[in-house]
Amino acid sequence: MSNKIQIEKNTAFIKKIAEELGFSQCGISKADFLEEEAPKLENWLFQKKNAGMTWMENHFDKRLDPRKLVPDSKSVVSLLFNYYPEEKILYKDDEFKVSKYAYGRDYHKVIKKKLKQFMLAIQEEVGEVNGRAFVDSAPVMDKAWAKRSGLGWQGKNGNLIVHKKGSFFFISELIIDLPLNYDNPIRDFCGNCRLCIDACPTDALSEAYVVDANRCISYLTIELKDAMPTSLKNKMDNWIFGCDVCQDVCPWNKRSKPHNQADFNPKEELKNMDVQQWKEITEEVFDNLFIGSAVKRTGFNGLKRNISFLE
Repeated sequence: MSNKIQIEKNTAFIKKIAEELGFSQCGISKADFLEEEAPKLENWLFQKKNAGMTWMENHFDKRLDPRKLVPDSKSVVSLLFNYYPEEKILYKDDEFKVSKYAYGRDYHKVIKKKLKQFMLAIQEEVGEVNGRAFVDSAPVMDKAWAKRSGLGWQGKNGNLIVHKKGSFFFISELIIDLPLNYDNPIRDFCGNCRLCIDACPTDALSEAYVVDANRCISYLTIELKDAMPTSLKNKMDNWIFGCDVCQDVCPWNKRSKPHNQADFNPKEELKNMDVQQWKEITEEVFDNLFIGSAVKRTGFNGLKRNISFLE
């Protein structure tokens, strides 16, 4: 079998396995230096828009070149997994809000398991293939790779937007030493729309396509370890973990279709939490409510801080 035919066969196999494992989209790009992203990342870090995420300043070269992260890598297989819920929690004006991505089980655990199965399937089909799997981890610019592989474009809100499907997707990658056929990027369909920019309660999107983490509700309620900035008091829109505002107003998300992953469905207890229950939440209730959940990242004390800041 010629090398070209083998590459085509391997590419078709990978896309088939992606579909069988429940991934919504699969795109493939050449493992190469991210030339377009390099000056943007450098400028973003120089302006300290990464806020307290100092780890983003580490491994700059690896972040821009997967071959430094995974030696001899040839391909970046970008994968999307839908998390748009069929049953959304409908919040009243005075109720505390949790981002849709944290409704159910921690996506890292769900998707990592699938990626492990994916790598095993590739090795069983092709033979010895080396590489690593990533789910929002390590110095990997997941949105840039998804964009490069044609899965969507990076919108003015910083999120990857899939044409006619929206942005409620988790992104993960396999970086492997297997040459494959590569997909082409698509154009930006944001046009003149600025709904996300205008809707952001804290003006974290004052510059289109650039997220200022210092003002981003998702960063503040999840990653921030210190006290909340008093300048943003009364601007948090009642979010206590994450924020969906810039996605909810995006016209492309009107086309979002519900996921079919039971692990991502919210518990009844979460759906029924009222303001008083949130204010009085104990560590025991927190542990039971968010066992195996991404909300554990902010921790009980972090969540209590977020709730107190809204009072």
